[in-house]
Amino acid sequence: MIAPKKLSLSTYVVHDHAAHALCSVASALCESLSLSGRKRASSPLGDPETKGIDMDHKTSKKTLTVLIAVLIVVVAFGAMVPVSAQRVVTQPLDVGTLDPTTIPKWVNQLTGPPPVYAGDSAATGGGSITQSNTASVNVQGSGNAVNIGQQNIANPPTKYTVKMMQFNQQILPTGFPMTKTWGYGGLAKDAVTGKSLGFVKNSPGPTFETKEGTPITVKWVNEITSPSLFAVDPTIHWANPKNIPTPSPPYPTFPPGCVTAQSPVPLVTHVHGLEVQSTSDGGPNAWFTADGRHGPGYSTLMPTDKNAAIYYYPNSQPPTTLFYHDHALGMTRTNLASGLAGFYLERSATDKIAPLLPSGKYEMPLAIQDRSFNTDGSLAFPNAGVNPQDHPYWFPEFFGNTVMVNGKVWPNMNVDQGQYRFRIVDGSNARFYNLTLSNGMSFTQIGVDGGYLRAPVTLKNLIIAPGERADILVDFSNIPAGTKIIMKNDANTPFPGGDPVDPNTTGQIMQFTVTSKLGRSPSSLPAILNPQLATFPSLGTPTTQRTKTLYEVTNTTSDTPMMVTLDGQMWDAPISETPKLGTTEQWTIPNLTPDAHPIHIHLVQWQLVSRQTFDVAKYTADWLALNGKAPFNHPTIALNPANYLTGSPSGPDANEQGWKDTVRMNPGEVTVVKARFAPTDGSYSFPFNARIGPGYVWHCHIVDHEDNEMMRPYVVV
Repeated sequence: MIAPKKLSLSTYVVHDHAAHALCSVASALCESLSLSGRKRASSPLGDPETKGIDMDHKTSKKTLTVLIAVLIVVVAFGAMVPVSAQRVVTQPLDVGTLDPTTIPKWVNQLTGPPPVYAGDSAATGGGSITQSNTASVNVQGSGNAVNIGQQNIANPPTKYTVKMMQFNQQILPTGFPMTKTWGYGGLAKDAVTGKSLGFVKNSPGPTFETKEGTPITVKWVNEITSPSLFAVDPTIHWANPKNIPTPSPPYPTFPPGCVTAQSPVPLVTHVHGLEVQSTSDGGPNAWFTADGRHGPGYSTLMPTDKNAAIYYYPNSQPPTTLFYHDHALGMTRTNLASGLAGFYLERSATDKIAPLLPSGKYEMPLAIQDRSFNTDGSLAFPNAGVNPQDHPYWFPEFFGNTVMVNGKVWPNMNVDQGQYRFRIVDGSNARFYNLTLSNGMSFTQIGVDGGYLRAPVTLKNLIIAPGERADILVDFSNIPAGTKIIMKNDANTPFPGGDPVDPNTTGQIMQFTVTSKLGRSPSSLPAILNPQLATFPSLGTPTTQRTKTLYEVTNTTSDTPMMVTLDGQMWDAPISETPKLGTTEQWTIPNLTPDAHPIHIHLVQWQLVSRQTFDVAKYTADWLALNGKAPFNHPTIALNPANYLTGSPSGPDANEQGWKDTVRMNPGEVTVVKARFAPTDGSYSFPFNARIGPGYVWHCHIVDHEDNEMMRPYVVV
């Protein structure tokens, strides 16, 4: 999904405008003709891709004349574009009406870590769990006894109620309008002092602070009764709570879009990276709505309100940085962009590294997300597809034109002259970041998705993909007071071969201002942080090997993305991955697309083995000759990439030598990963039954891809 390298950027962008304008105008013309004589809801945005053409005005003869004239001009202009340019860039061109260059930077302030959930003893609400010798409970909706292991779950130490809500928040600097957003809310306390803050709602939501070996229950409540903030596309595989038939063209522009699909909003929360039974995993079909509709994979630990589900989290894995976010089928991209995310930290009383690290106010989770806005403060998101006659509202990748950290656009953080621990998550839909500090100073990475790295790594730049986490130490001890340091980004969009970022907008993340106050002095770290990974990869010979491709299906006429697939299969094809509990598998994954994909797996963690370049064109041709046109209507016939490899394999970078639930798989490379379908602590089995319930998924964490077929179910046997 990147521009052909032989084209100049200017030529390519011009064609992108023309192609999008053509699609938008044609769609509007069809809509106008079909709705002649009726009023249309007016749009506060218009279509950002048509350079000011308003697609939502009243139908009239004058309007039709203008539309036809514009259509003719665009077609004529498009004819002048060389044939080699017929690949439309997949990033929106400044979605939203608020010019990002008019937003002052470093006005918003980060004054401390996000609030932490306090818990609520009345959180479970209704029902009780009867402990038996087999520790089984009834999962509502399944009618079956579910074995969740031998832990005592009748009275877990902490119970939480967390609500998904819509509210207004000051995301832009003071003086700009507040932003309607979605987020999570619950009883919370100050992360540093422990002082009660009462009920806190925010985007990102408050942080879960958990301890290894101490289970919790969370009652997730869907209180979003308003329609989706952005266009829901009912032509892709989605939750479809009203079971509406797939609509046919012509499609109405958004707003209003497909009104019957906009509400009620299906939601389900997934704790990304958590070892948990699939009945509490928050999988894509486990959604529920504010009016009590349930997806086919819905489950709850015990009976509860119809607009809620109670999940059980054992917190049995080593200490690490996780995060939670919405995962509803076909709507993750819109629900995440609407604000539904937050941190989930797991700690351990036996952690020997933690006492050596900054804590309290010197430990700061940082959620980095890109956003676009309208002048009224509202969030902006692409509402027109690149293939409007097939998927009228699905856009392959959303790239916002501002950067938000912990719910504030371009914030400043005052730091003491000492060492800080920053737990970073890339919570963006599709944007990769290559992070540096403007003064050129180095920093130390100590952790990744699943916990501590094998060893600390000194870096001057950090590449992080959507869904990945990075645990880093930055030492401001020797920086003079008054110094201002900007965290910068220069990752292309799409990554790695797309357009360069604007150095004045998305090329900047946040600012640190060093004060004269002395902070925490750094401690010496052991040479090996994670003895379990002293030899890396630590996983042994696999019992099963699989070859799975990353493949993009394009429109044969426009060569624009129709969907992106895992192994050429669609979401609802028969399950093809059935790993055996306790065994190690090796997956070899050729990337046949032009983009890097962060591939995420639920339940377990991967270890990255190697990457190697290969002959993409020849492999793709032979793979398609073997299987036919994708998506396939049969099980994929695997093609061993061994005979297509070029160059030499490269092992994981030093800061990838750890447990990874999300692995960056580069274009033009075969990525090899191993996973043991067992706990990362080395024990044989989980403290729950991983073989029951709706099962798990693996998918691309560019959530725009995930929503349109780049996700597959798997079950543990």
